Amino acid sequence: MKSIHSFLILAFVALLSAPMHAQQLKVPALSPLQTLEQSFALSSIKLEYSRPSARGRVVFGDVVPFGKIWRTGANASTKISFGEDVKIDGKSLPTGTYALYTIPNKDSWDILFYSDLKLGGNVADYKKENEVLRIRAKANAYGVKTETFTMNIAEITPSACNLEFIWENTRVSLPIVAEIDSKIMKNIETSLAVDGRPYFQAAGYYYENNKDLNKALDWANKAIEQNPKAFYMVHLKAKIQMKLKDFKGAIASAEQSMILAKEAKSDDYINMNQKLIAEAQKGK
Repeated sequence: MKSIHSFLILAFVALLSAPMHAQQLKVPALSPLQTLEQSFALSSIKLEYSRPSARGRVVFGDVVPFGKIWRTGANASTKISFGEDVKIDGKSLPTGTYALYTIPNKDSWDILFYSDLKLGGNVADYKKENEVLRIRAKANAYGVKTETFTMNIAEITPSACNLEFIWENTRVSLPIVAEIDSKIMKNIETSLAVDGRPYFQAAGYYYENNKDLNKALDWANKAIEQNPKAFYMVHLKAKIQMKLKDFKGAIASAEQSMILAKEAKSDDYINMNQKLIAEAQKGK
């Protein structure tokens, strides 16, 4: 009798614990979550979305109907965060986090930035008044068949990039611009008024953005005075001289940079200086 009683207790404990063990079973997600954060301009862009796969199905016009609001992925709604104010296709979008919905069509997509992050995938409750921005973008044929829905931040420059949507044989690209020039110019002015002046960074910004090249050259010289062995600074000086069409000066600076690069065993800068010298000799 005692053994039967003990057996019943053990069976009852096993029954209680069975659901707990079942809950621990882990299987691969059909639409795995991806989080992507890309440094951009003076802050970053962050994406959080789930990635469904075609799995032999026709995607656009079938799995994802044309002309209907789509959560832009699977499961919860896709979210996008901007660390600073941006312009998307020329229209302003403030700093913040948005739910990202789309309305795919055969030749174009409407891309919707939505303020209510709690809506999730329940697009039936979508409210137009929560729509912060709507952009129409061209849908292009994509030469490589893409099995899994993919979002990219591509074609990145200091102040511009493209947000890409790629699935099946379709690619949609949305231009994003951050208006940072006035901020950087103000930062340069403030930084150069104190000790530890960032002459190299200031010269590089002026060079890359085709601003006052004579001022950039002056700052490059001051940066080299602070760091005489910095081969990369001397190389920047050579590039500025090239833009100023001072080919003789560019050759002299590139030769000096190459000597310093050899001392530092920097093959990349040795090659870059050799190319710059060859280009400058053509311009002489």
